[in-house]
Amino acid sequence: MYKTIKSQVVRLQAITRGFSSALIILIAISGFSQTTNATEEYRVLADDFLSISVFGEPDLSFERIRVGSNGQISLPLIGEVIVSGLKPSEIEEKLETLFLENDYLLNPQVTVFIREYRPIFIYGEVNKPGAYPFSNNLTVEKAIALAGGLAPRASKDKIKLRRKIAGNSEESYTAKMQKLVHPGDVITVGESFF
Repeated sequence: MYKTIKSQVVRLQAITRGFSSALIILIAISGFSQTTNATEEYRVLADDFLSISVFGEPDLSFERIRVGSNGQISLPLIGEVIVSGLKPSEIEEKLETLFLENDYLLNPQVTVFIREYRPIFIYGEVNKPGAYPFSNNLTVEKAIALAGGLAPRASKDKIKLRRKIAGNSEESYTAKMQKLVHPGDVITVGESFF
């Protein structure tokens, strides 16, 4: 009876270890997938800076190339390419196709990532209004801190956020201090009358 109980305990421990390992792997994979998806969902717009690498072709690779106000980048051999509104992975595919279709490269392998996001803008009742660099996890509150904090007559209830969305359209709404800011957002802090 003692051997039976001991063998069941050993078997239960082995199952638990296997389950724990599988659970750890599952958590790690799901965390990685969420991070990758969040990055992949970003769509490039004017004033973003890209890094473009063409494997084995240093003359076609660029550390920092700006997306123009027309939504295009200019590259040797293929010229002007519209990238505005595309994800980095979609830009990679587009460039690979252009290099291949025009018989410039036999097996193009292109990597694109965001080198620098377009700036955010903060106006109104802040101490230092202007353009500021975007960084991940930037909230309205942190953006206001970058702008020197709220001016004496600022109202925390009158903070407007304008965000460019698909095409030339924008959305505008009242923002709370913990609202996440996106590249290119325009924050306007209103004045309090009391």
